[in-house]
Amino acid sequence: MEFKGKICLVTGGTMGIGAATAIALAQKGADVAISGRNDNEQARETKRAVEALGRRCEIILADFAKAAEVKRAVQETASKLAPIDIVVHSAGGPVNGKLFEVSETDWYNAFEVHVHAVFHLSREVVPMMQKKKEGAIVLISSVAGLRSLHTNIAYQAVKGALPQLTRALAREFAEDNIRVNCVAPGVIRTRFHDKMSPEQKKLNLEQRIPLQREGTSEQVAALILQLIENDYITGETVSIDGGLTMRVA
Repeated sequence: MEFKGKICLVTGGTMGIGAATAIALAQKGADVAISGRNDNEQARETKRAVEALGRRCEIILADFAKAAEVKRAVQETASKLAPIDIVVHSAGGPVNGKLFEVSETDWYNAFEVHVHAVFHLSREVVPMMQKKKEGAIVLISSVAGLRSLHTNIAYQAVKGALPQLTRALAREFAEDNIRVNCVAPGVIRTRFHDKMSPEQKKLNLEQRIPLQREGTSEQVAALILQLIENDYITGETVSIDGGLTMRVA
């Protein structure tokens, strides 16, 4: 898929991987809507970065844990820019706690923002893409959805659902030339991992990650763009983790 002139919605696009992806899309010539719950300085900084590249950028305030707001975000993007060609679903966040530690509220909310949002988002954007006979969707999972951990059962469950949802959507809409892929980042240098203790960071770099370094949001964004650009890839989940998930000991 060519990027120039395309309309992209990046959920969770005001910070971290989402913001880096929005900027990377603009560098390729796309116009971008970035969604988030708050119109804060991070959101405005991302908007300025996109506009500095000569592309349009809209901040769409929405809570993707709520179906009505997912639908409104899509409609607002189409109204302010144009019908959507590309979606990157990066909205979400950590959900800590083992089975008897995580609250029911946090458990259900995790599914709303990570999984149910994809259901509602797809129902809104797929018809737009079908009219254009082309579309690309990229979901952001995690290595936590591919390998078991022992501290965050809800996060593992929702991130583990995304690769299968990717395959289901990719199979269903392949005949419409709508491609769906998934990215599973490892330890990326974002606010998400800022709360790691020095001991945990040392363990990651020296014993868990073969490349012995963290990844960056820009590296993840580059992979996302590759999956969008290459029109012969669909239904795939690609890890970007410095080799973390290939370790057996």
